[in-house]
Amino acid sequence: MSSDSPATHYVAPVETTTITVDAVKVAAKPSSLWSDAWRDIRVRPTFWISVAIVIWVLLMSFWPTLFTHVDPRSCSLDFSNQGPGKGHPLGYTFQGCDIYSRIVWGTRVSVSVGLLATLIGSFIGLVMGALAGYYGGWLDSVLSRVGDIFFSIPYILAAVVVMTVFADFRNVITLSVAIGGFAWAATARVVRAEVLRVRNSDFVTASRALGKSNFGTMMSHVIPNAIAPLLVVSTLSLAAAIVAEATLAFLGVGLGDQAISWGTEISNAQSQIRVAPMSLIYPSLFLTVTVLAFIMLGELIRDALDPRARAQR
Repeated sequence: MSSDSPATHYVAPVETTTITVDAVKVAAKPSSLWSDAWRDIRVRPTFWISVAIVIWVLLMSFWPTLFTHVDPRSCSLDFSNQGPGKGHPLGYTFQGCDIYSRIVWGTRVSVSVGLLATLIGSFIGLVMGALAGYYGGWLDSVLSRVGDIFFSIPYILAAVVVMTVFADFRNVITLSVAIGGFAWAATARVVRAEVLRVRNSDFVTASRALGKSNFGTMMSHVIPNAIAPLLVVSTLSLAAAIVAEATLAFLGVGLGDQAISWGTEISNAQSQIRVAPMSLIYPSLFLTVTVLAFIMLGELIRDALDPRARAQR
């Protein structure tokens, strides 16, 4: 072909050209972290099993008369260590008390201590972690060092000291403060890390640009978007607080023998383990199942709120 000849252009036929345009559903609701988590977690059988156990325990805690009409303080040595009978499905303790009734009524104290201790620890951890993570600087350094001090102190040991010092004021509130007041450091670390991630987001920058104060931005934008890990930690902390109450009662620095709780029942039954082991096994079994349910629920929520964990399944 000579250089003077016109150039030849090859054009595809119009009727054979197919242009594909991605369809966008404008009417569809935008997906969110919580909706994605709910869609993931609701199809898992272990979630519903955990929820059923938790609801059962909460009902037993708030309305024990729905499960038994036997007075847990009505004891008679005539029934000491007797086996199950009509109206007494788990038998009697060494003091002749109905085991099932005391376990049901003991749920109220154990769960109450767990809930109050978790609320106290979560509140302190949220405040300390949010302030340290959002403001940074010298405040972050001071609060982080305070958290390190509390993190290095085993809260069980600290609670033993507190309950020994305040032996004349042993009640649910004192025990909850003794546990939650020393167990907040782990929560603060999680909240701080999440706040550090959220505070550099575009919506936080836009809030500041619109003239909103730092505190207002933190309360209205940062904390609501950093609350998901706190929910997971609180669920796991609730199980740990219930175990802590039982541990302190077993060590003799709990609420005392007059209180009815799972820990007290385990402590009172340890001397009869050779003669009547079931009086120790039954409350221990209730404690184990409850703690296991809260732990499974917390782990399921954690996996559901983590997009990377969902992507791996």
